[in-house]
This record gives sequence, structure tokens and C-alpha cells, in this order.
Amino acid sequence: MWNEFKEFALKGNALSLAIGVIIGAAFGKIVDALVNDIIMPIIGIAGKADFSNYYVPLSSAVTATNLEDARKQGGVFAYGDFITVVINFAIVAIALFLAIKGINMLTRQAAKEPPPPAPPTQEVVLLTQIRDELAKR
Repeated sequence: MWNEFKEFALKGNALSLAIGVIIGAAFGKIVDALVNDIIMPIIGIAGKADFSNYYVPLSSAVTATNLEDARKQGGVFAYGDFITVVINFAIVAIALFLAIKGINMLTRQAAKEPPPPAPPTQEVVLLTQIRDELAKR
């Protein structure tokens, strides 16, 4: 019976992992859109900067002013994209940290609260009455 339980538990864990990966990929796209479409333009307005076009040319042949054209001309060190990815990672890490912290807090609270005692069954009530009657005699 134990082997059947372990096999069932492993299937459940694999299913949970698959669902987590799918949700994580979707969450990653949401965070990517948040950073690229909301956070980076706000930072760009405040700092007069567009991180997506920050790069250092690695050869003298690169003379373009935007990253896409510069990549066509030669090698570039595109650190602006790296900054965007780091911000994406930070948002995902903070969100996961808060989610895990919340789950741990809920499991600790559930472990602290013992379940209320179950009311006695009809049999126990009847046997208690019989015992009490016999004790009176």
C-alpha cells in the first residue's frame, strides 16, 4: 500500500510542477510586459533614458545610434537589455519571496490551531448514559 501511495504522490508532485512551470512562464511574460511597457518608460522619462538602446560598440565600424542598427554593423555590448532583464528578475524574485512567505505563514498558523474536538457519537452518548445508570444502582 505504501508503494501505491508514493507512486500517487509522485504523480501529484509532477502535475503540480508542470502547472507551476506553465504559470511561471505566463507570469514571466506579465512581468516582462510590466517592465518593458510601464516601468522602463517611467524610468526613461525621469532619467531621460531608454535602456533598450544602451550599448557599447565593440568595433569602430559601429556608428549607428540605435541598438538594432548597431547589431547589424558589428559587435556590440548591449548592457541596456541586461538592465531590463535584471529588473525583470528582481520583480519575479520579490513576488516569489512574498508568495512563499505568505504560504509559510499560513501553514504555521494552520499548524498552531488544533482542530476542535469532535462531538461524541450517538454510540458514545448512549454508552455514557448506560454507564451512569449502572453506577447509580
